[in-house]
Amino acid sequence: MKLVSSGWSVLGLYFLVSLACAQAQDFKAGPVFSEYGRHAEVDGISFSRQHVFKVAFDVSRGSENGELNRRYDTLARFINMHVAHGVKLENIKLALVVHGSATLDMLDNQYFRTRKTGNNDNIPLLKALMDKGVKVVVCGQSAAAQNITRDMLIDGIEMDLSAMTAHARLSNQGYAVNPF
Repeated sequence: MKLVSSGWSVLGLYFLVSLACAQAQDFKAGPVFSEYGRHAEVDGISFSRQHVFKVAFDVSRGSENGELNRRYDTLARFINMHVAHGVKLENIKLALVVHGSATLDMLDNQYFRTRKTGNNDNIPLLKALMDKGVKVVVCGQSAAAQNITRDMLIDGIEMDLSAMTAHARLSNQGYAVNPF
């Protein structure tokens, strides 16, 4: 009897995995970023073109050497999926607050290569985000702990006293913190 119920459990698990894989094929990039921010369409969801989002994302874990930090890609996904569902791009105000080991991802290639192997693969995504109005802020305390100065950062990245300070300032400006 237990073999039969175990067989049904395995079959059910196989069905769920197959369904998840089939759904994953529906993820695509765009309409704002063509190389980043893959998302799925969700039927029956729409927003007023006047809807405004002000969201701060907190990232403390750096990327592995030679890999894109998927946490930064989350901002591109947020933009793509909301614009795809009717929100105007100019109504999406995002901030990326970076601290901890993720601070190294903020280095331009010249300084990145002194800390890790190869180029900083996050630069194209970070520049694309900033080109669309995303504010990128580095924690000054994390930077100091890692001997990083402002001149070592990718052009356009800001530095604040701390990540806590950056979040407090953004909160005062009406930004919600994204818990993911």
